[in-house]
Amino acid sequence: MKKLLFFLSFATITYGGFINKEVSINTSTEKKTINALLNDWHTAAANADYNSYFDKIAEDGYFMGTDATENWNKKDFSVFAKPHFDKGKAWNFKTLERNIYFSEDGKTAWFDELLDTWMKVCRGSGVLEKEGDGWKIKHYVLSMTVPNKVTKEIIPLKAKYEDSLIEEMKEQ
Repeated sequence: MKKLLFFLSFATITYGGFINKEVSINTSTEKKTINALLNDWHTAAANADYNSYFDKIAEDGYFMGTDATENWNKKDFSVFAKPHFDKGKAWNFKTLERNIYFSEDGKTAWFDELLDTWMKVCRGSGVLEKEGDGWKIKHYVLSMTVPNKVTKEIIPLKAKYEDSLIEEMKEQ
């Protein structure tokens, strides 16, 4: 009986160890890789390098722009952006700060970044997924920041464009 109890305890611990075993990732290396990918992505836009820019977005990726109506899948976003890239000038965002986080299995990462843009400071945030040996942008959100001190001044400017949108969306 003692041997059976010992065997069952050992089997449970061993089997449990396999189930709960975490995937070990080198977050330092992966952060460098993701930083390079995002920096290259922003540089591709600044250089109007259409292929390099859109190759970094997953086929089922999404881009949310600063306008409430800008919710694009990759295909629609690429159609919208193509004329800008074709003119030789898309947009030029320079990273001021970036934070990167990982899922326990190391296959998903999310980030936030502050950007220096023609709109002044913007915030980008997104989700990346590891596809094979590389990372792809699955979801990106670009937001204009509004200093708390001027929110009351900004609201009337937004309202003249967004009140009708709010009503439209409520009716859906």
